[in-house]
Formats: sequence, C-alpha cells, structure tokens
Amino acid sequence: MVINNKTLTLDEAREAVAGSTAYRRLEKLFDDGAFTQIDSFTTSADGFSEAVAGYGTVDGQGVYAYAQNCDASGGAMSRAQAAKIKKLYDLAKATGEPVVAMYDSIGGRLDEGAELLGAYGDVLKYSNNLSGVVPQLSLVLGKCCGTQALIAAQADVVIMTEKAEMSLSTNGQDASAKHNAEHGTAHIVTADEDEAIEKAKQLLTLLPQNNLSGAYIAYDSIEAAGTPSGNSATDAALAVADADSAVELQAGYGKAIKTVLATVNGLTVGLVASAEKTIDGKSASKAARFIRFCDAFSIPVVSFIDATDFKCIKSAAKLSSAYSEATSAKITFVTGDAVGAVYIAAAGTGGAADMTFAYENACISPLGAEAAAVIMLGDDFGGALKDSKDPVEDKKKIVEKFKKENLNAVNAAADGYVDDIIQPVQARDVLVAALDMLSNKRVSTLPKKHNNLYI
Repeated sequence: MVINNKTLTLDEAREAVAGSTAYRRLEKLFDDGAFTQIDSFTTSADGFSEAVAGYGTVDGQGVYAYAQNCDASGGAMSRAQAAKIKKLYDLAKATGEPVVAMYDSIGGRLDEGAELLGAYGDVLKYSNNLSGVVPQLSLVLGKCCGTQALIAAQADVVIMTEKAEMSLSTNGQDASAKHNAEHGTAHIVTADEDEAIEKAKQLLTLLPQNNLSGAYIAYDSIEAAGTPSGNSATDAALAVADADSAVELQAGYGKAIKTVLATVNGLTVGLVASAEKTIDGKSASKAARFIRFCDAFSIPVVSFIDATDFKCIKSAAKLSSAYSEATSAKITFVTGDAVGAVYIAAAGTGGAADMTFAYENACISPLGAEAAAVIMLGDDFGGALKDSKDPVEDKKKIVEKFKKENLNAVNAAADGYVDDIIQPVQARDVLVAALDMLSNKRVSTLPKKHNNLYI
C-alpha cells in the first residue's frame, strides 16, 4: 500500500491508522477492545481518508462512531471521508444504533471542487434522515467551521470542549464554546476532550438505542438523589432523580427553564423545571426542543412548574405545541404557581398531561392572583383599602389571602384539574408509581407529516 509516496506493509498501515489522534479518541469512547473499524484503509488523494470510523459497544450497548482525523490533511472533508461516513450512517439505520460524530477539521478539500459540495450535502442529508430514528451526538473537539458546523449542530446533543471552535463562518467568527453555549447551539461544554467523551458515554447509557426500543432502564440506579433542598421547581425536579444520574442540557441558554436527562428508579426521563416566574422566548424554545427530542425516543417528560406568564407569544406557542404533540408519558407537578397560559400549555389539558399533581401551596388560576382578586372583589377590593394607612402593603395582604382561599390546589382538584395533592417528600414515590402505570401508553395520531407550529 502506497501512502504519501511511501510503500507500507499491511501491518505498518494498520499501525499508522491506530496511532492517529482520531483512532485514539474512538478507543476512549468504546468499551475496552470493542472497537472495530470500517473501511480501515480507504485513501484520499495520496494519504489515508480524513476520518476513522467504526462500531463497538459503550457500556455493552451497540454504537457507531466516526472521528475526523486531524493528522490526515487536517481532517478536511472529501469524497472519501463522506463515503465512509455515509456507509456508517447506513449501518446505523439498518441496525438501529446511535451515532457519535467527533469533529476536528480545517475545512474541506477545495481541490475537489463541486464534488466537495456533493460530499457535504450527502453527509448533511444522511444525518438529517436519521434524526429521530437513532440518537446522534456531536463532539466538537477542535475546529468545526462552515458546512461542517451545520452538520454538527443538527445532532440531538452537541458537546464542545472549551477550546473547540464551531461556526458557519469559515473565518471563525463567533466560534467559541462560550458563544455557542449562550446561543443554545452547544448543549454541554467540557474542560477537555476526555471529559467530553465521558459525558457522551454517560448520555449513551441514558438514551435508548432507537425510536422503537423505548426509554433506557438502568436497573442498578435506584438510589434517590435526595429530598428537595429548597422550595423551587428545579430543586424538586432534581430531588426525584436517581443519585448522580442527572445531565443538564443547554445550561447556558434559556435560563428560566432547566432541561435535564436523568433516571428515576432506573428509568430514563426528561425533566423540565421552571427556574423563574416568567418564561422568556429562549427558555420556551429550549424546552420545546427538549420535549420533542424526548418524545422522538419515547422518553417520559416530567415537568415541575412554578411560573406565572410567558414573555414571547411565538415561543410560548412552540412550547404548547411540543407538549400537545408529544405522545410519550407526560407527568406534571405544580410546585408553586401555574397561572393562565402557563398552566394550560405546560401543566394541564392543553399540554395533554397524563397526570397532574400539585403541592399543597400551589396556586392554579386562569389569570394572576391580583387580576383575579380585582375581578372578583372589585377595583377597591370591596372597600377594604378605604381607610388603609398603607394601601400598598395592605393590597398585598388582601391579594395573598384571596389567592390562598380561592386559587388553591384543593379548588383546582375539586374541579378536576389536578389528580392529587401531595407533599414534596412524596413526589418521587408518586412519580415512580405514575411512570409504572404509564409504561405501556399507546396513542394513535392523525395521519399527517407534521404540524406547522415549530418554525
């Protein structure tokens, strides 16, 4: 075999590939001794093709992966690299197993001209066609610019190292991991590539093999993370998860909502928890994408709601659509306020929740407490403020009293909008029972391509 004008024996060629950066990265991903290459000795121009690809197991589960080889022509995209990647995608589709892609490339082989455009287009198309069929993870470990960034960004989860770069601009503008995290493109940012690969391995143990295999069950992960350390919805959500199982996605983007993959009594769930009273546009869009991701792989969605309003109509519609369209199990806990559109879209019938539970202090109302009090009691609150020496403070007390007496969880349960009222310490046991009850949920949907509410 002639490589870079040097004649190599088969063993020498095998050793050269095995010594590459890409090969070593893939070995870190797979179980010991489990990695098998595909198209091991394919060439591009005068050297080896610019990617190493193959299959193996991660924690005993089958996985396909490829890594751009920065040691071979800088990992530049080429016809040969694209052909190898397409073959890997075909195998993943045929066997129904996840795909992990590792990006580290200077760009593309410009000397291939229009054929390079075809190579990019084919990889983009193959990846897109597998979306929602098998989980796809992108690890950006070096440079990933131009069209390659587009391919990387359409994965289910994008993991970047702090020093990696990803941008549609070929000059690297706005390419930093920090920028991508703040704009929601990077789901996870790690200190180095070893941490990135470990995070990918953790995600692979949480995700199902494909869209037909159902949520992953880790039978040895049944220890609870603990009891809520505070009164927030996020504390409540993390407390129901198994110890050390939670992986937060897009932590740096849309901070009014947290989105977390975790296990509960060994079963993988998607946790959606409001972190602020007002849900802004970025947060609603982030939650909508996460819910659609969970639904694609039949992962139950468990929501913890304490919010009063949306800030952006368009993004609120996206979130409402995602909840309504999802057919996976949907369980909601109202830990504080669930008011107006927030309750309807995310907690109740609008979101098609299978089960809705409320904490004793929950407030469930078609509109805010003050507006409801004004409508029911009148602008002057029934004359209660007529002789008040501190009308501002007295108004707060009146509204709070009205809220407790009229907008409470008991009234909502009496009207059929809450299935049960529970204490925070009961949440995990209640959730485990609900997940077990809904484990065989089946929903028939209308024949259509998709809704038109997510753009």
